[in-house]
Amino acid sequence: MPLALVRLLPLILQLLLLGGTSTSSAVRCCAIPHGAIQRDTITLVDSTRNRAIPIALYRLAGLDEHPHNVVVISHGYNENLPGTYLRFSSMAEHLAIHGYAVVSIQHELPTDEPLPMKGDLRSARTPNWERGVANIRFVLGALKELHPQWDLERVALIGHSNGGDISMLFTEQYPERVRVAISLDNRRMPLPRVSTPRIASLRAKDVEADPGVLPTREEAARLGIRIVAMPGFNHVDFNDRGDPGQRERLNAQLLEILQDR
Repeated sequence: MPLALVRLLPLILQLLLLGGTSTSSAVRCCAIPHGAIQRDTITLVDSTRNRAIPIALYRLAGLDEHPHNVVVISHGYNENLPGTYLRFSSMAEHLAIHGYAVVSIQHELPTDEPLPMKGDLRSARTPNWERGVANIRFVLGALKELHPQWDLERVALIGHSNGGDISMLFTEQYPERVRVAISLDNRRMPLPRVSTPRIASLRAKDVEADPGVLPTREEAARLGIRIVAMPGFNHVDFNDRGDPGQRERLNAQLLEILQDR
């Protein structure tokens, strides 16, 4: 997204209101202060795929010109409902308070095909994951134009369920772009068997991953992959649906892994 186009955003927005054409840059933005946290919701448009990508950015207000490590959140599948990317606000705001710039991406749109639920799910869902990988790559490139001082070359990934599968595929394909990848109860895409970047997975009590998704104890010990049981968590509790105690525990655990403690 060229910087010149970014500077034309006010005019673009006026044209949109008057019935003008869309563009390949951000086409909708509103800033919402949350105390010390600023949240911006933006819809990016990847013109090469003719695809809208809603995102939310969270960071400490007034510090956009400062360097930030970046965390990318990918939501789980929610029947293509819009706004799913906003259901991780507790996590995103907690990480922003600790100095991260956090971007939460809406991966599915109402017009997308439903996620396959039968058959060989790893094979059937791979196109969905590949689209998610393309979304992440496009968003990082667009943010590089808007916030060149942020570290967008090596980011942290956090993905819940199907979003964890997307995050693991991104890590497998672009390991040099990832500092740490954390899955929250992903079930289909195997965790990369690597020591770099760092890999972790938080696991609920009510579902199991497919065979081969999680490393053996020997693999985990040899490669430093962290598999963390989350007692009292169900699969649906890894976002704002969790109770206050669960959200506090989740946020603390994520921060520990991100800070490599």
